[in-house]
Amino acid sequence: MIQGKILKGIAGFYYVYTEEGIYQCRARGLFRKEAKKPLAGDDVMMELTDTQDVEGNVVEILPRRNCLVRPPVANIDQALVIFAGHSPEPAFGLLDRFLVLMGHYGIASVICFNKDDLLTGEEEDRIRGIYRDSGSRILFTSAETGEGLQELARVLEGQTTAVAGPSGVGKSSLINRLLGREAMETGEISRKVKRGKQTTRHTELLPIGEDTFIFDSPGFSSLDLPDIPKEELRFYYPEFEPYGGGCRFHACTHLHEPDCRVKEAVEDGRISRERYDSYGSVYMELEQKRSY
Repeated sequence: MIQGKILKGIAGFYYVYTEEGIYQCRARGLFRKEAKKPLAGDDVMMELTDTQDVEGNVVEILPRRNCLVRPPVANIDQALVIFAGHSPEPAFGLLDRFLVLMGHYGIASVICFNKDDLLTGEEEDRIRGIYRDSGSRILFTSAETGEGLQELARVLEGQTTAVAGPSGVGKSSLINRLLGREAMETGEISRKVKRGKQTTRHTELLPIGEDTFIFDSPGFSSLDLPDIPKEELRFYYPEFEPYGGGCRFHACTHLHEPDCRVKEAVEDGRISRERYDSYGSVYMELEQKRSY
């Protein structure tokens, strides 16, 4: 019996990373009976069936620390969400939804704005200001020039990181630079719609160093919100916390109530207006979702 980690699953085969190498495995029928499907990132026990052809069977899935449906990955230490700082313009509402989702699963997020070489200093400062108190680390990189890649590598070191982001932001190009090879296909931005052609087809864990893995998964243009009560949404916006206790009402939603310290902080510039507007939009969506 050998312990390993599933890198990817394709057409019923699972590719298991071990100290001895990578094995192509089938999953035993036991998992089908239990309706438990192995996922990329799963720590597993496997038995060899053919040492020469490095084949085997996955016989046990070890306990998961966490598990996501989209992307379908397990045992994540952190999430890296990549947006372009420019071309295409960052969709802050989509980014905020991702942060809410990761917060719901208790997974720390790192925000990476790529194509920093296209940003002016004022534009970078504006983005930093929006997310300065979001509870997430903020990085600026350029896959074109290599700027910020050393800092990004340090953030990833020793971690299993889920990488996500909309198409066209240079996600695959960044991964290729980190690996020093063309690990993932890259696509070109459509000049008409300013979006990228989707090139990544499946969730795959890539080893980039000792005990260091990243998941590269298909880009997204929409994101389903987690099933959380709308009254709890405020807890996923860390910048509200220093002010929420001073509101007149204990269960203040920070939207319509009078004497709301969060709204005052927005007006004073202590809380980002973009983040607050995002909160209101997500709150209304959760409210409508619950009504059905």
